[in-house]
Amino acid sequence: MPDREGMRPEYSEQFRCIGPACEDSCCTGWSVVFDQAACEKYARLPDGPLKVLMETHVKPLPPDAEGTTPESFAKVELTEDKACPFLNAERFCQIQVEHGEEYLSTTCAVYPRIVNKIDGREEKALTLSCPEAARLVLLSPDLLHGDGGSHLLRMAEEMALPALRGTSQHEPAQLPVAMLAHFWPLRAFVLGLLTHREYAVWQRLFLLGVFTRRVSALARGELDRGLDEVMKDFAAAVDSGMLRGAMDSIQADLPLQLDMVLRLAGLRLPRTHVGQRFLDTVEEFKSGIGNGAGATMESLTANYAEAHERWYAPFFETHPHVLENLLVNAVFRSLFPFGRKSGEPNAVLDMEREFALLATQFALMKGLLIGVAGHYREAFGAEHVVKTVQAASKHFEHHPGFLDEAYALLVAGKLDNARGLTMLVRN
Repeated sequence: MPDREGMRPEYSEQFRCIGPACEDSCCTGWSVVFDQAACEKYARLPDGPLKVLMETHVKPLPPDAEGTTPESFAKVELTEDKACPFLNAERFCQIQVEHGEEYLSTTCAVYPRIVNKIDGREEKALTLSCPEAARLVLLSPDLLHGDGGSHLLRMAEEMALPALRGTSQHEPAQLPVAMLAHFWPLRAFVLGLLTHREYAVWQRLFLLGVFTRRVSALARGELDRGLDEVMKDFAAAVDSGMLRGAMDSIQADLPLQLDMVLRLAGLRLPRTHVGQRFLDTVEEFKSGIGNGAGATMESLTANYAEAHERWYAPFFETHPHVLENLLVNAVFRSLFPFGRKSGEPNAVLDMEREFALLATQFALMKGLLIGVAGHYREAFGAEHVVKTVQAASKHFEHHPGFLDEAYALLVAGKLDNARGLTMLVRN
């Protein structure tokens, strides 16, 4: 079997916090929970200003409340300007200044890393809600230390795979029992598809959707084949271009795509605190598509199409790794195609939903970037990409309900299928 180290997000080890130089501190804009172990240490702090801050701003969660666990034991109440009360005038954490990094709560010590445990070993991806993490991931020309990733498709031929079967014709395979036997070959194949630069990014997502549906059917017991056969046949179809006709038959629907971007972008605006960077991004997006007085869906769509063709597409044609890295990091972050909840008791395999969420989040980011490109025009560059992705990630990723609401929008619009999802990601 190929070396698994090439399929782990080792780039997360390169991350270094830039502290007060950060343009959007993680210590502002959202509340933080402290774990029980950290709270027990804080209770033993000597009397002084820091102890007063603890007693004033750290509130234990009700022990019988939903979601209260040793990891989510107390909530930090923010100041009036939505900043962490422990952020000092020099924009450093006063807890760390006085007592060292070992005194930080788990949430603060780990961020922006997302920790998953696979095969008895931890691996860490990055959340792009941190500006420095977003720069590291998006702008790296060699995120996987490979040759563009297409070589990973050939890994399928080198792996001895057990058969993937569900427990009955209509019942999904149960996890985590079924997970580890198939995790590594599926990860290799998924990364191979997403980094296969003979195909445009939207085409790679189309291929990934087709592959996901086939593996899901296999897991339900609907195909009398093994995973190794499915992967080898699909790799041959990808390399031969056999599926290009199917993907080209689904034309872009820009009014539908733009409407969904507008709906997704507005999902949580009325109900949550909105950071200034995201508000700025929304204004740039609106400017780029001409969303002002007298605008119609026809004029918005025309401006959206022009922004894509004249400023968005040329940038990403010369920077092909950026969107690729966005998707690769999402695979690591979410344990795609199984999902981060796959290790929980009674978890079930729902790869088609995981793919729909991946494609929807990509469609949202791409749509925002098209509008921002239309705002900056010839000046559109890497710094605007980083800011847009980071601001949107910070606004959406840290709201647990967002993915469920996004999926509900897909279902309501009857877009949770191959045709609908392709129309959302294709231009």
